[in-house]
Amino acid sequence: MNFLSLSFFFAFFFRFSIGFAKKEQRFYSNSFQKEEFRLNLQNFTTQHTMKYSNRNQAILLLSDGTVFHGKSIGIEGTTFGEVCFNTGMTGYQEIFTDPSYFGQIMVATNAHIGNYGIHEDEVDSDGIKIAGLVCKNFSFNYSRPDASEGLFEYFEKVNLVAISDVDTRALVSYIRDNGAMNAVICTDGTPLEELKKQLAAVPDMKGLELASTVSTKEPYFFGDENATYRIAALDLGIKTNILRCLAERDCYIKVFPYNTSFEDLKAFNPDGYFLSNGPGDPDPLKDVQEVARQILATDVPVFGICLGHQIIALANGISTYKMFNGHRGINHPVMNVITNRGEITSQNHGFAVVREELEKHPDFEITHVHLNDGTVAGMRMKNKSCFSVQYHPEASPGPHDARYLFDQFVENIKLAKN
Repeated sequence: MNFLSLSFFFAFFFRFSIGFAKKEQRFYSNSFQKEEFRLNLQNFTTQHTMKYSNRNQAILLLSDGTVFHGKSIGIEGTTFGEVCFNTGMTGYQEIFTDPSYFGQIMVATNAHIGNYGIHEDEVDSDGIKIAGLVCKNFSFNYSRPDASEGLFEYFEKVNLVAISDVDTRALVSYIRDNGAMNAVICTDGTPLEELKKQLAAVPDMKGLELASTVSTKEPYFFGDENATYRIAALDLGIKTNILRCLAERDCYIKVFPYNTSFEDLKAFNPDGYFLSNGPGDPDPLKDVQEVARQILATDVPVFGICLGHQIIALANGISTYKMFNGHRGINHPVMNVITNRGEITSQNHGFAVVREELEKHPDFEITHVHLNDGTVAGMRMKNKSCFSVQYHPEASPGPHDARYLFDQFVENIKLAKN
């Protein structure tokens, strides 16, 4: 055996010995790991086993008499509101806590709701704002490790009535064809004829003022008091993530109740005014429209989102109208006609600005258009530092294509200060 052969032999023997030792070590290590895994799995299964239980029958009754059948999630009662649908595949907690949904029964088009539980950081207000939930599959168990609780427990705290096992595809198709309308979810067996009487007494969303129900009762601050810019925000149903987006851009925000006078807003000495999103019809908010007119007379930069966008239009004599279905989802295509660039946006509104009147107004121009139906998605004033959008650039949930609008607002403030 020559030297080269001996070298190969010892190298092979050495590698074999080391490999055998490691394999033996892995065997004992894996044995302990397997036993530990088995015990953990047994403990998890004991706590989270999906037990079958009979759930009560439930119905969704629409105002035109149409009935959809399903099952109660376990919270008994009745709840009334305008039925609408959201096409988002994720972000249900942010949707449920969005003040713009106040008074509405939410139909989730995603097949599974609740499967990742509830997280304390994913809220957009001080609590649940939807009137009720309609879904296909309601998940009583959740899989996210850092979730604080399940969706059922979250609903149970506020006694929110929900119905699952509904053919949501058929329901959404029906709403698309027949328009948004009032509805009632019943999980307690109330007779159908009694439900019809109660539902007939529920006011229509058109002409309904709801901002007062979700606005803060007292002013409060958000952000760093030493920030460079001061923003006076009129709360018509403001989302928390809007405040985060402003604070991230070196803004200190004072949030005022919806019925605050212009004098009180001005006393904060703001560098800019913000008119927030919110629920309901903008037309009844006459005092807010007057405050908007007074704000615009100051030439201080103004930014409006959703309901705030509609208020700015009404303050300038441009009408709004109730849409057949509205826009609710996180993948709505919008064209920025100033830059000729497209944006995928998060939207939630049932009213819109009349495009024909806006196009004829000498002081306004359209900046954004919804590509699905051509409705006004954004506008700005030619003679003022004021712009607004119908959708949600803070996108909670949704894509961040439109976050630049917060930067644009701050840039307008910089220009005005200089």
